[in-house]
Amino acid sequence: MSDTLPAGLTLSVPVAPDQAGVLTPEALAFVADLHRRFNSRRLELLVAREVRQLRLDAGEKPDFLPETASVRAGEWKVVPPKADLNDRRVEITGPVDRKMIINALNSGAKVFMADFEDASSPSWANMVAGQQNLADAVRRTITLEQGGKSYRLNDQTATLVVRPRGWHLPEKHVSIDGEIVSGSLFDFGLYFFHNAAELLSRGSGPYFYLPKMESHLEARLWNDVFNHAEDTLGVPRSTIRATCLIETILATFEMDEILYELREHSAGLNCGRWDYIFSIIKKFREDPTMLLPNRAQVTMEAHMMRSYSRLAIQTCHKRGAHAIGGMSAFIPVKNDEAANTRAFDQVRRDKEREAGDGHDGTWVAHPGMVALATEVFDRLMATPNQIGSGKQADFVVTAADLLQVPEGEISEDGLRLNINVALQYLRAWLRGAGAVPIHNLMEDAATAEISRAQIWQWLRHGVTLSGGGQVTETLVERLLNEELDALGREEHAQAAALFHEVATVRPLVDFLTLSGYRELA
Repeated sequence: MSDTLPAGLTLSVPVAPDQAGVLTPEALAFVADLHRRFNSRRLELLVAREVRQLRLDAGEKPDFLPETASVRAGEWKVVPPKADLNDRRVEITGPVDRKMIINALNSGAKVFMADFEDASSPSWANMVAGQQNLADAVRRTITLEQGGKSYRLNDQTATLVVRPRGWHLPEKHVSIDGEIVSGSLFDFGLYFFHNAAELLSRGSGPYFYLPKMESHLEARLWNDVFNHAEDTLGVPRSTIRATCLIETILATFEMDEILYELREHSAGLNCGRWDYIFSIIKKFREDPTMLLPNRAQVTMEAHMMRSYSRLAIQTCHKRGAHAIGGMSAFIPVKNDEAANTRAFDQVRRDKEREAGDGHDGTWVAHPGMVALATEVFDRLMATPNQIGSGKQADFVVTAADLLQVPEGEISEDGLRLNINVALQYLRAWLRGAGAVPIHNLMEDAATAEISRAQIWQWLRHGVTLSGGGQVTETLVERLLNEELDALGREEHAQAAALFHEVATVRPLVDFLTLSGYRELA
């Protein structure tokens, strides 16, 4: 196939026969065009992130931007929602493997977010197969025979939304003019090229979730990509709809501006709570006053987390947009009725809080939780959404509210749990699985990021533990060895090496997925 590749584009791996339908010359040419037009701006924005981090390391605190005050004060609204994105009361998320796609689309949820990012390990095989799986799902031809069972789509399925990789992630197997292509442009470009017209013919459209943005300028870049993609393929402007995940502390201060930049393509905002906690740890890594307690104690009831959630609702509803709540990672527990009851109770309380506050929908991680979340939103949200409800309209929030550190303890048990979860997740991720059940929770990369970043920050500041003693490299090494003995030293050797890099080495590694990507085929 190399002689049919677009000029200037090279692949570092041969194209397998089952990949040829995804990696067509025309689709790759579309990706190459996106790269040439937009990659330089992407790289500039990544440099801007680094510059901002240096200012935060020096003690700067984020605040609402004075230069965009007119946007926040304006009376504008985003484009009205598409019909199949008007009622989003329950959304299920998961990786782009074939079985998950079928089960999620059949789950009874209103929306399925197929995730190329935190719930997928970005091996070349996973990323390309995911594109083929989604193309088959769009055309309703997706089937699977596995373990003596047959999987196929029901007549009624969830609306499909796709999350490409974030701006920071590369697709190392594809180079254009000698530059490695962006994972975001690769994922978006292939999906849009192959499926936009088909989705429109079926009464839907190309819908996306946009992860890990840190500023409205990053949203502006996405909007320019969307405009160009629509024009190139000859589909009307505003065909694309995108929900932005507010999962960085910096983006919280620019929610109005992010909606404004994407106003012709916006489908609202989502509270990506786990990456949000990771972002707080990472952005304030050098600030000893911003040390978060044990991960389990940073709940959505904490003042800073509830403030961010309520501000998202207020901002979205003022602009006519959906405000989608966050993930409850609890999953059904087999063979333990008491634990299963606790899991369902946790999910119910979480969803009741979100619906009561005014969210227009919520996330679950497992098909077994769809009915529970649906019951809560059916009971507390009689209309397709709460955009016109007025909830949170009078809410007043300050930068101090958004930066108020939750109370709680930092304990050896919390440190040990972080090590345990990081090791288990990294082992699975390095073997190709991005969504992993650990301790009766469905975990993705965000939980591992919190776990390893907390360890790094506690080490950096020599935290005193609640039971006495200090977080030191010696203590971390002892607990790591104990966990390796319990989990299996040989099976977790590669994960342990990656853990050392992302949890102990200075400066703090930005994303474990960047470091781990070196190890993936």
